[in-house]
Amino acid sequence: MAFRNLFRSLLLALGLVALSGCGINSVPTAEEEANARWADVQSAYQRRADLIPNLVEVVRGAASSEQDILTQVIEARASASQVQLTTDDLNDPAAIQRFDQAQNQVGGALSRLLVTVEKYPELQSQARFADLMTQLEGTENRIEVARNRYNEAVQNYNTTIRTFPATIAANVIYGAEPMEGFKAQAGSEIAPEVNFDDMSSPSAAAPANDNAATGGAATGTDN
Repeated sequence: MAFRNLFRSLLLALGLVALSGCGINSVPTAEEEANARWADVQSAYQRRADLIPNLVEVVRGAASSEQDILTQVIEARASASQVQLTTDDLNDPAAIQRFDQAQNQVGGALSRLLVTVEKYPELQSQARFADLMTQLEGTENRIEVARNRYNEAVQNYNTTIRTFPATIAANVIYGAEPMEGFKAQAGSEIAPEVNFDDMSSPSAAAPANDNAATGGAATGTDN
């Protein structure tokens, strides 16, 4: 009897080791990491959305004639807020594309706004406006870092579920599907010239890319 129990224990241990080697742990671990990085992406974009009402208020106070561009920013923010994705949507390319396009609209409207306010030196001299520019710069950096880290986590997850032996657990146990990462926007290989410290200079023009958050590794310091 004792020998039989020992034999069963050995079989159970060997079975657990075999399952572990087949990705029973690595697949969900990689998935949870990608989900966590997605939460960081959402948090970074929400930080930008939270800055926009204050930025619009300050600009409207000094440049009320620029109502058209202010309206564009407000409407882009409202539209983007309606595109909500859960972790269940991360394997849907169309859903990721809708989210990305909505955020690109916000980035483009903000870029046009920053170009417009160059005409108002009295606005640029305000301490509150300067503080908002600093926060916006830090937020754009956070967005870029969050997107890059999410893409790395997605790549790791997709590699895991396609690689033997983890692919056994991915297909047999979890029914795992590849996740979708962010795609680089056209022209993102060209570094945008953005200078939030001196919005009066020509180099402060908005990036040619509507999405300043897309591209290589972020530079500067988060704020």
